[in-house]
Amino acid sequence: MLLVLCVDLDDDIGRKTTVGTPVVGRDPVEEAAVALATTDPEDSDVNVLFQGLHIAEEITDEEVEVAAVTGNDGGDVSANREVGEEVDEVLASLSTGEGVTALVVTDGAQDESVVPVIRSRVTIDGVRRVVVRQAQDLESVYYTMKQVLNDPETRGTVLVPLGILLLIYPLAVIASMLELPGGAVFGIVSAMLGLYFLSRGLGIAETLDTLVGRARNSLYAGRVTIITYLVAAVLLVIGGVDGLNQLEATQMETNGTLGAIEVAAALVHGSVQWFAAAGITTSLGQITDEYLADRLEWRYLNAPFYVLSIAIVLDAVSAYFLDMAGLSVLAAALTGGTLLGLVSTLVFAIVESRFPQDAETDRDGEPV
Repeated sequence: MLLVLCVDLDDDIGRKTTVGTPVVGRDPVEEAAVALATTDPEDSDVNVLFQGLHIAEEITDEEVEVAAVTGNDGGDVSANREVGEEVDEVLASLSTGEGVTALVVTDGAQDESVVPVIRSRVTIDGVRRVVVRQAQDLESVYYTMKQVLNDPETRGTVLVPLGILLLIYPLAVIASMLELPGGAVFGIVSAMLGLYFLSRGLGIAETLDTLVGRARNSLYAGRVTIITYLVAAVLLVIGGVDGLNQLEATQMETNGTLGAIEVAAALVHGSVQWFAAAGITTSLGQITDEYLADRLEWRYLNAPFYVLSIAIVLDAVSAYFLDMAGLSVLAAALTGGTLLGLVSTLVFAIVESRFPQDAETDRDGEPV
């Protein structure tokens, strides 16, 4: 018995149609081919299925069965393993006492990588690769190029580098008119190509599109965090400048002889108040948005208190190293910051246990 085995390694049949695999029998394979052709007429696996049916019609001197097996799009190893499992199912479903040999039908070298897996289960008489004949006249070439250039991925991958390279001559002409060195042109073009390939490789364009989309959605949704993030950014800049000013003032007081600890302490002492304000601003904005979205939980209210506790501790420690505060002030700040964080955590934990957010209420709004 000859088994005509159509291989779809990346599971286009399963992903694009509702047909379950493996598919065994001429009529089921024909239905799968029609379904795939209806969904995606340009898929090469359509030709594989119809080629398998055509081979089965041509062979009349022995019993022939047609089947289609698929893998997945997760990778060669996983796809090959799944094809092997489906081949086992097909062989188990064949009710024949004769020896079974297979004729594998594929659409390219990638699908043929699974041939050793199939050979380990059934004898293979041959492999038939389907090559679709296309008209090579001018009209066919024109529409093929038009379809390729309409693909955004192709435009970004091919046309952008080509356009940058074509700018070399006009840029060289402009450089000569401005009496600029010729190396500047090649440096600019190299920089443009480098930035392009770097953005493509790191996915910077997709990241920027995602960030812009999120910002636009947040703006339309009326989220408070847009304003608070902007204010926090300004506060961070002010804090950085104030930290540098504090460092300069400390250097002037000590004639510029500062160690690494003193430098860090000066920067922290000058900026910690502004950084704390930025942290409290963003946390309050986030809490407001969570409340408006009806997702607020009591423990979220700990954030401003945690920021304030950290700021108190850092301010006292930096002041101590700059000889601006004594040991008693440092001890009081450490104790106060720790107690503030612990008390806020305990209070909101008790409140959350007493008044859970998802508690059911009766008609009067009282917890059930």
